[in-house]
Amino acid sequence: MSYSYEELKSKNVSDLRKIAKESEQEALKGYSQLNKEHLLEAICKAFNVEMHAHHEVVGVDKGKIKSEIKALKAKREGALVEKNRGELKRIRRQIHSRKRALRRATV
Repeated sequence: MSYSYEELKSKNVSDLRKIAKESEQEALKGYSQLNKEHLLEAICKAFNVEMHAHHEVVGVDKGKIKSEIKALKAKREGALVEKNRGELKRIRRQIHSRKRALRRATV
């Protein structure tokens, strides 16, 4: 049986207990005493299901954008020390736009 985390999470407690009962895994001992959160965690461990969704960045070079953000943060620190408000605002906007590009590319 292969389940996804979203599929298991949408099931009610009685369905999760049926799944645990059918499986004779050591991690699922005492399933009848567990509430939904703990039962869901035990089932995920027993079936090696990831507890969270992994997002992928598609269409952009994530490493390149992250390195640009890091360089801009260093420039931002310099602008803070110099108290150059115009430069600081420009750099912050660039950082913001790069982060937005990463978020938009996330699937």
